Amino acid sequence: MGLRLWSTLSRRLEELSPQDGEVKMYVCGPTVYDRFHIGNARPFIVFDALRRYLESRGLKVTYVQNITDIEDKIINRAREEGVPPSEVAARYTEEYFRDLELLGVKPPTHSPRATEYVEQMVEFIQKLLEKGVAYQAGGDVYFSVASFPEYGKLSGKVLEELEAGARIAVDEKKRDPLDFVLWKAAKPGEPKWPSPWGEGRPGWHTECVVMSMDLLGVPLDIHAGGSDLVFPHHENEIAQAESLFGEPFARIWLHNGLLTVSGERMGKSLGNFRYAREVVNEYGTEPVRYFYLSRAYRKPLDFSPAGLEEAKRALQGIYDFLWEAEVLPDQEGIPEGVADQLAALEEKFHARMEEDFDTAGAIGVLHELVA
Repeated sequence: MGLRLWSTLSRRLEELSPQDGEVKMYVCGPTVYDRFHIGNARPFIVFDALRRYLESRGLKVTYVQNITDIEDKIINRAREEGVPPSEVAARYTEEYFRDLELLGVKPPTHSPRATEYVEQMVEFIQKLLEKGVAYQAGGDVYFSVASFPEYGKLSGKVLEELEAGARIAVDEKKRDPLDFVLWKAAKPGEPKWPSPWGEGRPGWHTECVVMSMDLLGVPLDIHAGGSDLVFPHHENEIAQAESLFGEPFARIWLHNGLLTVSGERMGKSLGNFRYAREVVNEYGTEPVRYFYLSRAYRKPLDFSPAGLEEAKRALQGIYDFLWEAEVLPDQEGIPEGVADQLAALEEKFHARMEEDFDTAGAIGVLHELVA
């Protein structure tokens, strides 16, 4: 196969070239402080579909999706409820897997929890300190962005412009406003782990690097997530991994567009969201998946009941055709020339899928068949 995917890093289509028939794929997962909304579901569905397509073409896919089970949002939710953060994380981790099943998403090959990797994260941070690209400030440890000349290459952001913006909210502990935290010193009432710099917890940007390297090695074939993660999260992952190893962290960086409502980004902070579970219960699993996959994955997608109703109608047309296709050959035989037409459409379908995972175009081919 000759699948080409648009890499955010190179800003061009890159051919997927896995070693020994195995695709090593890492997709950023949830922070488990609540059930995820229908916008959060887009990368889960899109990259699940990519995984399924790769497997259908005979490739082995080792698919890792992390779970961030310690983070400020979890701590804040625990305080609101008067329970330990671990209880909040455990509850919503269970809800996460339940909702993945409702969305028809295959379980990841591995679902590492951040709290299971704290010791490895401490070791990783220590190596960055020894390399001279990180520094200690009190009980905190920061990554020095100035030590990585290629910082900004994923997002295309200019360092000077970033620095000007970062000065608005300066942390006096930092040498540079852009430096990001690798280890946070413990605060009263927060979860904490031992480290050479005192008790504390790892920063979010370090978690994904350590877990992906442990389970998949370097380089990854595909690192994927929503476009909102390009900066600073994925930019900061690259800075850490490539500073330490001196080679590309991932061959292809894949990002899906965000879900909007009336042109505005969907988000819990804006109050314009619906939980994924509610939408699936109302419209069904396959219409929701069709809704996402019938649009280009890299572009923003506006969520609307009308769009989901349209997806239901389109799917029904495919279901009706499949029922007729199953019954008619037994009654009348396959018409002359149909086998050749089917082969041509199958070739066209794969051509669409292999050009930047064009599911919208591939679905269009299905409708050519149905018409």
